Amino acid sequence: MSVFVLSCIGFPLGIGYENPEPPVHIMGQGKVNSDKMERFLFKNNPGINGNYIRMMARLYIEEASFEGVNHDIAFAQMCLETGFLNFGGDVKFEQNNFAGLGAVGNGAPGLSFPDPRTGVRAHIQHLKAYGSEDPLNLALVNPRFRFVRRGSSPTIEGLAGTWAADRQYAVKINTILHRLYEFAF
Repeated sequence: MSVFVLSCIGFPLGIGYENPEPPVHIMGQGKVNSDKMERFLFKNNPGINGNYIRMMARLYIEEASFEGVNHDIAFAQMCLETGFLNFGGDVKFEQNNFAGLGAVGNGAPGLSFPDPRTGVRAHIQHLKAYGSEDPLNLALVNPRFRFVRRGSSPTIEGLAGTWAADRQYAVKINTILHRLYEFAF
């Protein structure tokens, strides 16, 4: 396509296209599609089952959309909390706890959920509790939801020292978000 045609159909000339900036607000719509999420997870954990990865990417997009939570943030937080689904800490794979809910260290395993969808939903509900005062759209499955001061952290930054004691927690989520966006766009 010629330069003239490109300029006539609305493409600015001489301007480089940049990747979108990763989000900071918990509430909102994610930009990364399930295919990119799957490939990013597989790149960081090549030993995991491909069907499981596909399911997880789909669940994060679906469950986040039900509650208005940015799925990119939720997905990045899951990657941090589970070591890209490697687990290895106090929370075990079979618990379907993708956000360390109730895991306070020193071997405390935290909550368990009956299946991956319920575990993802509990994670999304917890993020919504921090990010918004709006009511839940789906039935409550997260027993720790009531312990969060609603709307106390509309951005990732507020999760450091609240969701996790780690003061670098938001930086770690943001680092994964940047890696995800570099990979996806």
